[in-house]
Amino acid sequence: MGPMNNMTEVDTERIVYVTEDGEPTGETAPKLAAHHEHTRLHLAFSCYLLRSSDQALLITSRAATKKVWPRVWTNSVCGHPAPGEPIEEAVRRRAAFELGLPRLNGLRCVLPAYRYSTPPFEGVVENEFCPVFVAWVDDDPEPHPDEVGDWRWLSWNDYALLLNDDVTDVSYWAKDQFSQLKDAEPFSSL
Repeated sequence: MGPMNNMTEVDTERIVYVTEDGEPTGETAPKLAAHHEHTRLHLAFSCYLLRSSDQALLITSRAATKKVWPRVWTNSVCGHPAPGEPIEEAVRRRAAFELGLPRLNGLRCVLPAYRYSTPPFEGVVENEFCPVFVAWVDDDPEPHPDEVGDWRWLSWNDYALLLNDDVTDVSYWAKDQFSQLKDAEPFSSL
């Protein structure tokens, strides 16, 4: 039995506090209670899913019912590893839960030390040590409606245009990550 089999939903709703270098401090907190105007630095991840057939990027709009950053367009999937959960397993768990995509091919970390904090959004500040991943998928998502309000496939060039579109609400971290991702493989050759 792997570690995931022993975890309850309550465990997965706790976040892990980390140092500036991304090392766990040993402290955890309930996810929702921990996100506010003075959010402490905690561990997260961000993942970009590319369609194997044409290298299109899956972008998602966060469900309107989400407490943090509702209705905002962003990259494919983001989340928080549970205490003791390897970050790659957290990426796979959230991709399966949020997007109905349990099979991620070639999952790898492209920005291992990405870190950001956001301006307040409806009273919430994100403050995350957030390694960024990429993987490839063969199928369209079948998203969980409580997590994802909408989704689409975009070419990398169209995604770059979307990030600079004044009309579309795009997440702070998606815009912030782009400057580092555009020069990293596989994105630099898309």
